[in-house]
Amino acid sequence: MPEEDLVELKFRIYDGSDIGPFRYSPASTVAMVKERIVTEWPKDKKIVPKGANDVKLINAGKVLENSKTVGQCRVPFGELPRGVITMHAVVQPCLAKAKTEKKVDEAPRKSICSCSIL
Repeated sequence: MPEEDLVELKFRIYDGSDIGPFRYSPASTVAMVKERIVTEWPKDKKIVPKGANDVKLINAGKVLENSKTVGQCRVPFGELPRGVITMHAVVQPCLAKAKTEKKVDEAPRKSICSCSIL
């Protein structure tokens, strides 16, 4: 693939630091990009993703779907030709884990009515 067809991406994480830039083929999927982000994630950070499913990529205010390609996620306006595209990488644990933990936390709570009639 010619060098000029590659898309250059960098990823901004929660503390404002960046991962990358890396070059990707427009045919690369978002899932492949997430795998690379997990392997390149700085190990000294407080929040570290355990897997690609824990990472959400945001570009132009939209959360990118794993099945989409990098070429489909490019925003045609506002990007400079051959420029580096910055995406936000957010760590968000899987919903199944979060719901289970939430149910455990709420279990000890009891509803107490504190009505007073005067």
